[in-house]
Formats: sequence, structure tokens, C-alpha cells
Amino acid sequence: MRRLPPLAAIRAFEAAARTENFTAAAAELGMTQAAVSYQVKSLEERLGAPLFVREKGRARLTPLGGRLLPALSSAFDAIEAAFASHREEDESLLTVTTTHTFANTWLAWTLGSFQMQHMDLAVRMTTGNEVVDLRSGDADIAIRAGRGDWEGLEHHRLFESTFTPMASPQCIAEAERRLGRKLEPADMPQQNLISPGDEWWQQWFADNGVAADETVLRRPGVRLDNQANEGHAAMAGQGFALLTPLLWKGDVATRRLSVPFPDRVSARGWAYWLVYPKERRMVPKVKRFREWLLPEMQASLDILANSPAVQMAAAAE
Repeated sequence: MRRLPPLAAIRAFEAAARTENFTAAAAELGMTQAAVSYQVKSLEERLGAPLFVREKGRARLTPLGGRLLPALSSAFDAIEAAFASHREEDESLLTVTTTHTFANTWLAWTLGSFQMQHMDLAVRMTTGNEVVDLRSGDADIAIRAGRGDWEGLEHHRLFESTFTPMASPQCIAEAERRLGRKLEPADMPQQNLISPGDEWWQQWFADNGVAADETVLRRPGVRLDNQANEGHAAMAGQGFALLTPLLWKGDVATRRLSVPFPDRVSARGWAYWLVYPKERRMVPKVKRFREWLLPEMQASLDILANSPAVQMAAAAE
């Protein structure tokens, strides 16, 4: 246990001793001259000896004060340097936390453009689906899927998280060969579904008027823990995955994935959001990332909306 005098008293003494003036010390510390005098007097009473010889316009140190000043000034310099180092590091490093899916399908592909525009700022991206406390210092901002109802956080809606079945072109072609016709939504319960127990499958069936009993959702099949893995499994020909069109538009455009029913998507208020503590909205690095991300996301949405080749890839088959 440290046996230290009150820090306010030590600060008042160090400032007064360094400037040799109680008025100057008060201005530096944002205190009144009387408050500085009170703090110094309390320290002298604690030590049982005077620290200053009061002279008109000057506070001259006693031998005891002269011995204490160098060590205390050095200690305050070290404290100041420690906090300055933290501020410098905090201002030069932006940490973004997001889901595995968003990182792998969109952010990792576009983050370089932000870095090129802000060469003075290092960017670190972490991924995970667990809840992150943005006030703990582990991350500056988050991009998360949900309903945007996080208390105490400022949030910006990026895009609606819709879902539609996707599969490799070969998988769809094989399904249609067996059927002898084009695939229809009502055929989906009989196909190989990736993560069939996902609640979004049940939502998609209901929204598209497809009868699917509990056996479909409980039957054996590939079960993966995030959309990023499900999309790659679909590209590998393992079946149909429920995927978000915006996040997979590049793979659809290059025909690694196909969308058999591009106009039949499901969404129930679920969206991706940029979030951060309200009190940090004007922190320069947070502001710079926000001002980059929102237009960048809108550009991606515009490309998706205006690209029939991406939305209607199945029409060419």
C-alpha cells in the first residue's frame, strides 16, 4: 500500500516550486491562488516543515522543498510521457471489430482503399460473433448484424441483411437435370441444404409459401457456424446456402455462385450496422472511418441494384 500525500497537494507544490510563483501555478492548474496556497499548506503540515519562504512576487524554496522538487518533477514528466504515448498510439491506430462473414466477404476486400486515403492511420481488423464492449478499449468501432437496438451506442444502418438460396452453377444444373425442369422454390425442401436448422431457412420457406415440416430442418446435413463458411461450402458444391446477395455479388458475378430465385429474398428488420459509443462520434479516426464507410457501402448497394448480371445470373443458364 502506497503511503503518499494527496496528489492534489503534490501537484500544487510541484507547479508552484517550478514556476516560483503561486499565481502562475494556479493558472497552470486551473485553480485559484488561494486553492494552491491551501494545498501547499496542507502538504507542509503533513511533512511538519515549510517548503517555501514567501517573498513578494516569488515563492522561494526551502532546502526541503529544493530536495523534493527534482524527484517530483521527474515523476510528473514520466506520467505525462506515459499518457502522451497512449494518446499517440490511440490516435494512430483504428481497431475495427466485425463478424467473420462481413470481414471475409466485404470489408477485407475494400479496407485497403481506406488505408490508402489515410496513410497516417494504421488499421487493425478483428473478427468474431461475440458481443464486444466498445468502451473497454479492445476496439474503436464495430460492424454488426442485428436490429440496431444497442443501448448507448450510435448506429448507422449500412444495409438490410436479406437472404436467398445460392449454390454453385453445377449444383443447380444437377438439381434441374434430376427434375427435368427449372428449379422452383417449392423444390428447396428436397435439396441438400447447408445448415438446414438455421432459423432463416424456416423464415425463407414461410415468406415464399413453401411447405416445409420440421423433418426438413432437423435432417442431417452440413452445419456451419457462419455465413462465410456456408458460402464457401456452397461454392464447393455441397448444397444450397442462404446467403446475403450484397456480400456475395463478386462470387455471383464470376459464376462461383448462382442465384436461382433472385427476387425471392427474406428479411425481417435484420441489418448490418456501424456502431460506436456516442461520446466517440467526433474522435478523428472514428469520424474518418464513418465518412469513408457510408459512401463506400452505398456504392456497393448501387452496383448491386444496377447490375442485372449479378442479380439475375441464373437467367443465363
